[in-house]
Amino acid sequence: MRNKSGKTSAWRIAGRIGVIILTTLLLVVLLLYLAMWMLVKGPSPTICRLFVNSVKETSAGGFLADLYLSEEEIAALRPTEDTVDTDDPYIETFYVPDPPETKPEDTHPADTSDVPPVDPPSGDGIEIVDVEGPTFYGKMMIVKDPKRVIVGVPDHFGNGYSGLKLDKMIEKYGAVGGINAGGFYDPNGSGTGSIPDGLVIYEGKLAWGNLDTSYWVAGLDKNGRLYANKMTARKALDLGIQYAASFGPALVLNGEIVTTNNSSYNPRTAIGQREDGAILLLVINGRSVSSLGATLVDTAGVML
Repeated sequence: MRNKSGKTSAWRIAGRIGVIILTTLLLVVLLLYLAMWMLVKGPSPTICRLFVNSVKETSAGGFLADLYLSEEEIAALRPTEDTVDTDDPYIETFYVPDPPETKPEDTHPADTSDVPPVDPPSGDGIEIVDVEGPTFYGKMMIVKDPKRVIVGVPDHFGNGYSGLKLDKMIEKYGAVGGINAGGFYDPNGSGTGSIPDGLVIYEGKLAWGNLDTSYWVAGLDKNGRLYANKMTARKALDLGIQYAASFGPALVLNGEIVTTNNSSYNPRTAIGQREDGAILLLVINGRSVSSLGATLVDTAGVML
């Protein structure tokens, strides 16, 4: 009888603990729902816009906006895509031009006064810089020799395969460090990382994408020159781009901020090139208490 009574008491205690845990979880969910309701339905349209655009930029959290707003209401809050107004088929970022050649018969040396000076890399030629703003912090890696930067790829692309997380990609190539390059197909946060969102160029060949489809492209040619704009894969290959992924939209082109998107706070990743040729690899933390995240305008400001 004692054993039976003891077992009954244990089950009662376990049941009460389960009820307490379940009740606590329900209260937390209810409080979160009410908190988000206040963000969306509260008196501030700015906070509503920030919330909607921030969650809609994620692959797994976009449904949160759908709980409170219709598709039409969400569309009205979403920013229009940044565009670049140019007559050129592509835009190139700053790069280090080759110095003019001096012919043997020249009496005077060539004038190189307008050629930007390139300081020889110190140490291993890599510098890590802390970056911060009112709502974010992050790190920037400055690689002084642009030819050291490549786009790494997983062993296989497509259905039935899995991509590589950043640390494994760095390990595969024996790299010093790296950043994520481009997105991947990730319905409801369930993607495997094996289907790139856009094109991939690896060692001068199209590894993923369609030749005549236009993509946002960030790519490096064999001289370490960075190109950044919308272009077809065919155009990218014609330009001699050796490594590329689909970044976008462009934030800074030729020293000018070209994005106007200031409507959401999120983690950010960006690549750029300084006038002296150095490659800038930026990561900004987000969705945390200590670092809410940055807008695209914030990110452009850091790069500039």
